[in-house]
Amino acid sequence: MMGCMGTVRVTEAELASDLHGLLTRVQQGLEVVIEQDHRPMAILRPLNRSGRLVSEILREARQRNSTVTLDEDFGKDMEAIIASQQQPWNPPSW
Repeated sequence: MMGCMGTVRVTEAELASDLHGLLTRVQQGLEVVIEQDHRPMAILRPLNRSGRLVSEILREARQRNSTVTLDEDFGKDMEAIIASQQQPWNPPSW
């Protein structure tokens, strides 16, 4: 993932009309400030993730002719374990 490639400001209407496009640009490193009445109300930015993808690690192990036994479901098992540890965000209802 690239570093921050800049910031754009959009209205709620612009966000609604091109959500998919804006999310794609966020994945590429763009920060999106969503404004309501010309005032910032939310920011979309890429997550700062550490580490590497499981698929990347498996590919590298195979390229190095690793002697570690990796069955076909190893990557799926790891992804399931990681997903089970991620809790949904439940904000307080003030």
